[in-house]
Amino acid sequence: MKATLCSSLLVLTMTAVQVTAADQNSATSGQTSSTSQGQTLSPASLERIAKEVRHELLLLPFYGVFDNLAYQVQNDGTVILQGSVVRPTTKSDAGNAVKRIEGVEKVVNNIDVLPPSPNDDRIRRDVYRSIYGNNVLNQYALRAVPTIHIIVKNGHVTLEGAVARQMDKQIAEVQAKTVPGVFSVTDNLKVDNGG
Repeated sequence: MKATLCSSLLVLTMTAVQVTAADQNSATSGQTSSTSQGQTLSPASLERIAKEVRHELLLLPFYGVFDNLAYQVQNDGTVILQGSVVRPTTKSDAGNAVKRIEGVEKVVNNIDVLPPSPNDDRIRRDVYRSIYGNNVLNQYALRAVPTIHIIVKNGHVTLEGAVARQMDKQIAEVQAKTVPGVFSVTDNLKVDNGG
Protein backbone atom coordinates (compact mmCIF):
# COMPACT_ATOMS: atom_id res chain seq x y z
CA MET A 1 0.00 0.00 0.00
CA LYS A 2 2.85 2.36 0.85
CA ALA A 3 4.51 1.76 -2.54
CA THR A 4 1.20 2.38 -4.31
CA LEU A 5 0.69 5.60 -2.36
CA CYS A 6 4.21 6.80 -3.19
CA SER A 7 3.77 6.10 -6.88
CA SER A 8 0.32 7.70 -6.87
CA LEU A 9 1.72 10.83 -5.24
CA LEU A 10 4.54 11.02 -7.77
CA VAL A 11 2.08 10.66 -10.63
CA LEU A 12 -0.09 13.43 -9.20
CA THR A 13 2.88 15.75 -8.80
CA MET A 14 2.94 16.46 -12.50
CA THR A 15 -0.45 17.16 -13.97
CA ALA A 16 -1.11 15.64 -17.38
CA VAL A 17 -4.05 15.98 -19.67
CA GLN A 18 -3.51 13.22 -22.20
CA VAL A 19 -6.50 13.42 -24.46
CA THR A 20 -9.16 16.09 -24.96
CA ALA A 21 -12.83 15.15 -24.69
CA ALA A 22 -13.22 15.13 -28.46
CA ASP A 23 -10.23 12.84 -28.79
CA GLN A 24 -11.69 10.47 -26.21
CA ASN A 25 -14.87 10.15 -28.26
CA SER A 26 -12.93 9.15 -31.36
CA ALA A 27 -10.69 6.88 -29.27
CA THR A 28 -13.64 4.98 -27.84
CA SER A 29 -15.17 4.50 -31.26
CA GLY A 30 -11.80 3.34 -32.62
CA GLN A 31 -11.72 5.99 -35.35
CA THR A 32 -8.71 7.96 -36.47
CA SER A 33 -9.09 10.87 -38.80
CA SER A 34 -6.83 13.26 -40.64
CA THR A 35 -6.23 16.78 -39.44
CA SER A 36 -4.83 19.67 -41.40
CA GLN A 37 -1.47 19.08 -39.71
CA GLY A 38 -1.32 15.31 -40.20
CA GLN A 39 -2.72 12.09 -38.83
CA THR A 40 -4.50 11.75 -35.52
CA LEU A 41 -2.50 9.49 -33.23
CA SER A 42 -3.98 6.34 -31.77
CA PRO A 43 -4.87 6.22 -28.07
CA ALA A 44 -1.95 3.84 -27.47
CA SER A 45 0.46 6.29 -29.11
CA LEU A 46 -0.92 9.19 -27.07
CA GLU A 47 -0.50 7.19 -23.87
CA ARG A 48 3.07 6.21 -24.78
CA ILE A 49 3.98 9.83 -25.58
CA ALA A 50 2.42 11.05 -22.32
CA LYS A 51 4.44 8.51 -20.30
CA GLU A 52 7.66 9.46 -22.09
CA VAL A 53 7.01 13.20 -21.61
CA ARG A 54 6.45 12.66 -17.89
CA HIS A 55 9.62 10.55 -17.68
CA GLU A 56 11.75 13.12 -19.51
CA LEU A 57 10.44 16.01 -17.38
CA LEU A 58 11.15 14.15 -14.14
CA LEU A 59 14.72 13.52 -15.30
CA LEU A 60 15.52 17.19 -15.95
CA PRO A 61 18.72 18.00 -14.05
CA PHE A 62 17.50 21.18 -12.34
CA TYR A 63 13.82 20.27 -11.83
CA GLY A 64 13.08 20.59 -8.14
CA VAL A 65 10.74 21.53 -5.35
CA PHE A 66 10.54 25.20 -6.44
CA ASP A 67 9.40 24.27 -9.97
CA ASN A 68 6.09 22.91 -11.22
CA LEU A 69 5.68 21.41 -14.67
CA ALA A 70 2.52 20.26 -16.41
CA TYR A 71 1.89 19.05 -19.94
CA GLN A 72 -0.85 18.22 -22.38
CA VAL A 73 -0.54 15.79 -25.29
CA GLN A 74 -2.90 16.60 -28.17
CA ASN A 75 -4.20 14.10 -30.70
CA ASP A 76 -1.93 15.39 -33.49
CA GLY A 77 1.31 14.85 -31.53
CA THR A 78 1.60 18.40 -30.22
CA VAL A 79 2.83 18.65 -26.62
CA ILE A 80 1.97 21.78 -24.64
CA LEU A 81 4.27 22.46 -21.68
CA GLN A 82 3.01 24.61 -18.81
CA GLY A 83 4.01 25.53 -15.29
CA SER A 84 6.57 27.70 -13.53
CA VAL A 85 10.30 27.30 -13.06
CA VAL A 86 13.01 29.24 -11.26
CA ARG A 87 15.79 28.77 -13.85
CA PRO A 88 15.44 29.69 -17.54
CA THR A 89 17.55 26.65 -18.42
CA THR A 90 14.87 24.35 -16.97
CA LYS A 91 12.37 25.79 -19.45
CA SER A 92 14.66 25.28 -22.43
CA ASP A 93 15.81 21.84 -21.20
CA ALA A 94 12.17 20.74 -20.90
CA GLY A 95 11.37 21.84 -24.45
CA ASN A 96 14.48 20.19 -25.87
CA ALA A 97 13.90 16.91 -24.01
CA VAL A 98 10.30 16.63 -25.20
CA LYS A 99 11.21 17.46 -28.83
CA ARG A 100 13.35 14.31 -29.00
CA ILE A 101 10.48 11.96 -28.15
CA GLU A 102 9.33 9.81 -31.06
CA GLY A 103 5.85 10.83 -32.25
CA VAL A 104 6.04 14.41 -30.94
CA GLU A 105 5.32 16.67 -33.91
CA LYS A 106 5.47 20.05 -32.17
CA VAL A 107 6.26 21.46 -28.73
CA VAL A 108 4.53 24.59 -27.42
CA ASN A 109 6.59 25.77 -24.45
CA ASN A 110 4.35 27.92 -22.23
CA ILE A 111 6.46 27.44 -19.11
CA ASP A 112 6.70 30.64 -17.07
CA VAL A 113 10.17 31.59 -15.80
CA LEU A 114 9.76 33.20 -12.38
CA PRO A 115 11.40 36.64 -12.02
CA PRO A 116 14.64 36.71 -10.02
CA SER A 117 14.04 38.20 -6.60
CA PRO A 118 16.08 37.94 -3.39
CA ASN A 119 12.86 38.34 -1.39
CA ASP A 120 11.17 35.47 -3.28
CA ASP A 121 14.28 33.33 -2.74
CA ARG A 122 14.09 33.99 1.00
CA ILE A 123 10.38 33.15 1.03
CA ARG A 124 11.06 29.90 -0.89
CA ARG A 125 13.66 28.84 1.69
CA ASP A 126 11.47 29.79 4.64
CA VAL A 127 8.33 28.10 3.27
CA TYR A 128 10.38 24.98 2.50
CA ARG A 129 11.69 24.89 6.07
CA SER A 130 8.25 25.56 7.49
CA ILE A 131 6.54 22.81 5.47
CA TYR A 132 9.19 20.11 5.38
CA GLY A 133 10.35 20.85 8.94
CA ASN A 134 6.88 19.99 10.21
CA ASN A 135 6.71 16.53 11.83
CA VAL A 136 3.59 15.58 9.87
CA LEU A 137 4.85 16.80 6.48
CA ASN A 138 8.52 15.82 6.58
CA GLN A 139 7.63 12.42 5.06
CA TYR A 140 7.03 14.18 1.72
CA ALA A 141 10.64 15.43 1.59
CA LEU A 142 12.05 11.90 1.39
CA ARG A 143 11.73 11.65 -2.39
CA ALA A 144 14.11 12.71 -5.17
CA VAL A 145 11.63 15.46 -6.05
CA PRO A 146 9.39 16.19 -3.04
CA THR A 147 5.67 16.01 -3.81
CA ILE A 148 4.78 19.44 -2.41
CA HIS A 149 6.06 22.07 -4.84
CA ILE A 150 6.48 25.66 -3.63
CA ILE A 151 6.01 28.32 -6.31
CA VAL A 152 6.74 31.91 -5.23
CA LYS A 153 6.10 34.89 -7.47
CA ASN A 154 6.33 38.42 -6.09
CA GLY A 155 5.62 37.25 -2.53
CA HIS A 156 2.60 35.15 -3.51
CA VAL A 157 2.96 31.43 -2.73
CA THR A 158 1.27 28.62 -4.65
CA LEU A 159 1.45 25.05 -3.37
CA GLU A 160 1.27 22.41 -6.10
CA GLY A 161 1.50 18.64 -6.03
CA ALA A 162 -0.11 15.93 -3.95
CA VAL A 163 -0.48 14.75 -0.38
CA ALA A 164 -1.97 11.60 1.14
CA ARG A 165 -4.55 13.19 3.46
CA GLN A 166 -6.76 16.29 3.67
CA MET A 167 -5.15 17.10 7.01
CA ASP A 168 -1.70 17.26 5.34
CA LYS A 169 -3.06 19.69 2.76
CA GLN A 170 -4.42 21.96 5.48
CA ILE A 171 -1.22 21.80 7.55
CA ALA A 172 0.90 22.70 4.49
CA GLU A 173 -1.28 25.75 3.81
CA VAL A 174 -1.13 26.90 7.43
CA GLN A 175 2.65 26.40 7.54
CA ALA A 176 3.11 28.50 4.37
CA LYS A 177 0.91 31.28 5.76
CA THR A 178 3.07 31.60 8.88
CA VAL A 179 6.15 32.69 6.91
CA PRO A 180 6.89 36.44 7.20
CA GLY A 181 6.67 38.34 3.91
CA VAL A 182 4.11 36.03 2.27
CA PHE A 183 1.26 38.09 0.78
CA SER A 184 -1.03 35.19 -0.09
CA VAL A 185 -1.10 31.38 -0.30
CA THR A 186 -2.95 29.47 -3.00
CA ASP A 187 -3.29 25.80 -2.08
CA ASN A 188 -3.59 23.67 -5.24
CA LEU A 189 -2.49 20.46 -3.52
CA LYS A 190 -4.46 17.39 -4.50
CA VAL A 191 -5.39 14.72 -1.97
CA ASP A 192 -4.71 11.15 -3.05
CA ASN A 193 -7.66 9.23 -1.67
CA GLY A 194 -6.56 6.00 -3.37
CA GLY A 195 -5.41 3.09 -1.29
